[in-house]
Amino acid sequence: MKVGMVGLGKMGGNMARRLRRAGIDVVGCNRNMDVTRQIAQETGMIAASSLADLVAKLETPRAIWLMLPSGGPTEEVIEELKGLLSKGDIVVEGGNSNYKDSQRRAAAMKDIGVDYVDEGTSGGIWGLENGYALMVGGEKEAVSRIEPVLKALAPANGWLHCGPSGSGHFVKMIHNGIEYGMMMAYAEGFALIKGKTEFDMDLAAIAEMWRHGSVVRSWLLDLTAEFLASDQALDDIEPLVVDSGEGRWTVLESVEQGVPSPVMTMALMARFSSQGKGDFGNKMLAMMRRGFGGHAVEGKVK
Repeated sequence: MKVGMVGLGKMGGNMARRLRRAGIDVVGCNRNMDVTRQIAQETGMIAASSLADLVAKLETPRAIWLMLPSGGPTEEVIEELKGLLSKGDIVVEGGNSNYKDSQRRAAAMKDIGVDYVDEGTSGGIWGLENGYALMVGGEKEAVSRIEPVLKALAPANGWLHCGPSGSGHFVKMIHNGIEYGMMMAYAEGFALIKGKTEFDMDLAAIAEMWRHGSVVRSWLLDLTAEFLASDQALDDIEPLVVDSGEGRWTVLESVEQGVPSPVMTMALMARFSSQGKGDFGNKMLAMMRRGFGGHAVEGKVK
């Protein structure tokens, strides 16, 4: 089988490498041609100089996999593909798009006879060696046609056809919301352990012990134990945590459904706070407290 891979960054590049290791032919295209040439030289991938060149180098029916940033970059490539593809081709969108955008795009592609598969990817930079968890949405026949690619990218039992168009990205969105909550719980717990200074505990040793038999063991804990083993103070790390679209979308989904998600919502709010977005509100609180109680306020106050 031959597949086109558009976007050869950290995720897309490693996915191309993993596919080549599995013996699947890949035609790759990236905005930076130097990256395309380097991966082609390394893996035997066929290099394409443009989207049109990539489409031309694939036999019909084509399968084209997109690993691009959500929003504008993905939208632009899909619009260009509409004028290049033929009836029966498949577009797999593996970025972190909003599931509602995926539903809209699937309907637009169906109008021109092209199948659209939305695919949520988890595994990060470790996916090359360990495989990727793939959450797939789309019509059954289209998903069946790309099954060899899915099996090559995922570990055993590591991919699932979740349902119709949009369901793959929807499941990935919820997956990331859960991830926010898990990360926050670990961070708060270890902060409490570090704060109990009179016990002088070894955070790395605790994390490592929890990895073996504990009910809170997970890959996130594995990663935590790894960085704590080399640095428990984290003095050189800024306390700023960015948030991706999926966390926000998950919270918005909970509002739309009227289903409570306090853990995921608070984890998202904590990220906002780390970005300084709560600073003005905290200043307001300090001034109100000064107003009613005469409490001191830090900083220069007239």
